[in-house]
Amino acid sequence: MTQIVPLSAEARDRAGKGTARQTRRDGRIPAVIYGGKQAPIMISLEKFTFTRVLNQAGFFTHLFDITVDGATHRVLPRDVQFHPVTDVPLHVDFLRVSTETRTTVQVPVEFVDQEKSPGLKRGGVLNIVRHELDVTVSAGNIPEQITISCEGYDVGDSIHISSVKLPEGVASTITDRDFTIATIVAPSGLKSEEGEATEAAAS
Repeated sequence: MTQIVPLSAEARDRAGKGTARQTRRDGRIPAVIYGGKQAPIMISLEKFTFTRVLNQAGFFTHLFDITVDGATHRVLPRDVQFHPVTDVPLHVDFLRVSTETRTTVQVPVEFVDQEKSPGLKRGGVLNIVRHELDVTVSAGNIPEQITISCEGYDVGDSIHISSVKLPEGVASTITDRDFTIATIVAPSGLKSEEGEATEAAAS
């Protein structure tokens, strides 16, 4: 089950750039809750509280229970706009969901069993092509990460999506090709030794 984080908010009376600027001057971040066949709700979040939550791992894969005017809305973060210079969050979009709502999210990958990889034991390097996977999943079952085993992979081997056991109910959004997630590459020293061995064999 995905983590559910409680968050308090205040309602905003109006939309618009002027209102949003005043909200930021008041130490709050403008945001909107939309979707679920209901009217959008304009809200604001306390700046330091939200920034602390934003900087925690897995922000976009966590559900939030946002309470505003006594009502609680279960939402999933969909977008955060940042200041181009200061990187301060300027606006947040939240999508209303139920635990059964299927949605598309990016889930980080975690590589395990590296000690069981012949290539890595020989000094090879795990070259990660995709640090996150785009998947569709019900909002109530978003995994914290997708675990991928390196067991059995040698230098020159690639780990493709077809060899990854996805959690139940999780499906890759890319279905038209068997894309690469990581490769086991030889370090420069090993490449030199193999090159010398090839030259010796040819002479």
